[in-house]
Amino acid sequence: MKQTNLQLQDFAAFSVDGLEERMTEIITHIRPKLEAIGEHFVPFLTKETGETFFYHVAKHARRTVNPPKDTWVAFAANKRGYKMMPHFQVGLWGTHVFIYFGLIYECPEKADYAAAYLEHLEDIYTSVPGQFVWSIDHTKPDVSLHSSLTKEALQIMLERLAKVKKAELLVGVHLSKEEALQLDNESFLQRIQDTFATLLPLYKVSRR
Repeated sequence: MKQTNLQLQDFAAFSVDGLEERMTEIITHIRPKLEAIGEHFVPFLTKETGETFFYHVAKHARRTVNPPKDTWVAFAANKRGYKMMPHFQVGLWGTHVFIYFGLIYECPEKADYAAAYLEHLEDIYTSVPGQFVWSIDHTKPDVSLHSSLTKEALQIMLERLAKVKKAELLVGVHLSKEEALQLDNESFLQRIQDTFATLLPLYKVSRR
C-alpha cells in the first residue's frame, strides 16, 4: 500500500518561505500522498455513486508570487476538472486536515443545487453529525461547527449559495495536525472513507 498518512514534514511545508521553496516541499512530500489518496478513492466513489469519478491534485500552477497556504486532491465525475461540479476534497493546511463535500463559486449550476438542498433542509440538518463543520470559503480555514448551527443559519447559507455568485458551501471534517499525526495509513484512509460515506447522501441530492 502506498503511503497516504501524514507526517510532521508535510504540515511543516506550509511554514517554508518562498513560492518555489514551498512548492518543492509540497511536490516532494505531500503530492505523492494526495495522488495515492486519489487512486484509492476513485473506485469507491465510482461504485457508491454509479458515476465515473476522477481525481484532481492541486497544481497551484497560476501562482507567481504567493506560496499556497493549503493543498488538496479533489474528486468529481468529470475528467477535465472538479471546480464546476459538486465534488469531494481531501487536503491540508499547516494546522489541520480537511475532508469535504461541497460546491465552490465556479460551479455554473450552483443555484439549482442550492435549491435542491433547500428542499431537503430538514433531512440535511438532522443527518449531518454534530462534529462536522461548514465552510463558506474554501480559501480560508474558518468554519462553523454543525452542532452550534441552527437550522435557520444553515438555510441562510444555502440561500446565499443560490443568490450570490461568489458564494460557496462545503461540509465535512477537520482533523487537527495532532490527531492526523496519530493515524497510520489504514486508519487515515478509513477516516476519509467514513466521512465520504456520511456525505454521499448530500452528493446524491445534488445529482437528482
